[in-house]
Amino acid sequence: MSNKISKFLAASSFAVAGASTSQHKYGNQIFRELIASGRNVFPLNPFADLVEGQTAYATLADLPEVPESVSIVTPPSVTRQVVADAIRCGVKHLWMQPGANDPESSEAAREAGLTVIDDGSCVLVLLARE
Repeated sequence: MSNKISKFLAASSFAVAGASTSQHKYGNQIFRELIASGRNVFPLNPFADLVEGQTAYATLADLPEVPESVSIVTPPSVTRQVVADAIRCGVKHLWMQPGANDPESSEAAREAGLTVIDDGSCVLVLLARE
């Protein structure tokens, strides 16, 4: 496991941008797996009040605390806003899931000092190995 992934998974708090209310979507599956692994996780979904029974938040700035790690499961056009918010809020680690990566956002996050995972690896695969 890479050092970046270890740092991401060792965080004390997480958010899933694109946490879906639909259980067959990756955003929901990632959210559920992080919770199942005993982690403190916040769902980000501006169109839902609840995800899996937990209060959903529209943006990172709306969360009761700044998560250390954010898993991004959004289209690249949304990823740009999530990354800009993450930089502003002081998030430490970003993991852009396959299909969410945006090269400009990755570069901006790295320049701001965030750890960025955007190599096509999937958090679900890594969580299954823990």
